[in-house]
Amino acid sequence: MACSCHAKKCKTRLVKVGRFTIGGSSPVSVQSMCNTDTRDLKATVDQIRRLEDAGCEIIRVAVPDEQAARNLGRIKRAISIPLVADIHFDWKLAVEAVRQGADKVRINPGNIGEKDKVREVVKACRSAGIPIRIGVNAGSLKALKDVSKPAWQPYDWARQMVKEALDEVRTLERLDFHDIVVSLKADDIERTVMANTLFASKSDIPLHLGVTEAGSFLAGTVKSSLGIGLLLSQGIGDTIRVSLTEDPAIQVRAAYEILKSLGLRRYGPNLVSCPTCGRCQVNVGKVIHELEDRIYSDRQLLQKAEGLKIAVMGCVVNGPGEARSADFGVAGGKGKGIWIEKGKQIKVVKESEWVNEIIRKIRSFK
Repeated sequence: MACSCHAKKCKTRLVKVGRFTIGGSSPVSVQSMCNTDTRDLKATVDQIRRLEDAGCEIIRVAVPDEQAARNLGRIKRAISIPLVADIHFDWKLAVEAVRQGADKVRINPGNIGEKDKVREVVKACRSAGIPIRIGVNAGSLKALKDVSKPAWQPYDWARQMVKEALDEVRTLERLDFHDIVVSLKADDIERTVMANTLFASKSDIPLHLGVTEAGSFLAGTVKSSLGIGLLLSQGIGDTIRVSLTEDPAIQVRAAYEILKSLGLRRYGPNLVSCPTCGRCQVNVGKVIHELEDRIYSDRQLLQKAEGLKIAVMGCVVNGPGEARSADFGVAGGKGKGIWIEKGKQIKVVKESEWVNEIIRKIRSFK
């Protein structure tokens, strides 16, 4: 089914992952992946619980061996969000992951082995009622094994990524299995956007978006925001993961900020703060970072703050006016600031009390 939409979300088939639905008119969901050793039960569960607090909706873990696969059941019982098993090469690990209660498996049928082995994975997933995600990365294309290939242009890469994805899809569909999600990722924006746009024109299978190996916080967030954002703005994409060489909780937050900036999801407050200048006589950076740390590490506070516009301004010249459109906030002077609610100046607050005052206001907001 071709997708010709722009701002309107492309219509894709519905795929259920635990208590979440991917595709159709469902909200774009946020995923992350643990960077712990799955064989380390405590470290993995602790990280997932922290990601749950950050708002992660679907979590993936690497399953490199049988010990990791057998641990999935205990991990699953200790968390509250759907668990995805990331499997490569060994079909038996996929079957064991299903047996342990995984909510989805991520495989490439082409590297699992012969058709009978793929059939066993499909049989297990069908019996459990869970989907399969086919993941195609530009750096792992089967066509790259042919060293005689000439240098490809971005569209050549995108076309090959889509071809290999559709080949894998057909392998599953020949086995009458249709609960499929596909991801097509490259480490640059151009190939990622081209591949996903081309795939969306050919299939109604839900797409998991991401720019793979995007890099560290700043560079990776910019790259991911542009790549994922360009696709979402065309209505392409049903679930996302921001791949940063950072704490997975940062990945979750970056994903939500992308969705929030496009008006696709609500997540925490809209914190507006000035970049500061030579007139500033308060530490706006310290205040905003402390606020973010406290809000985004407390699930209850994060939920209370959802949708609020909170201003932290350092300037007595423009600050009061710029804070007027916020639900509440503060505009700085020298070691203090004017507290503003709905455009009205209410009181003066010492700089040292700004964070606590804002947190108190969030907790009391109805």
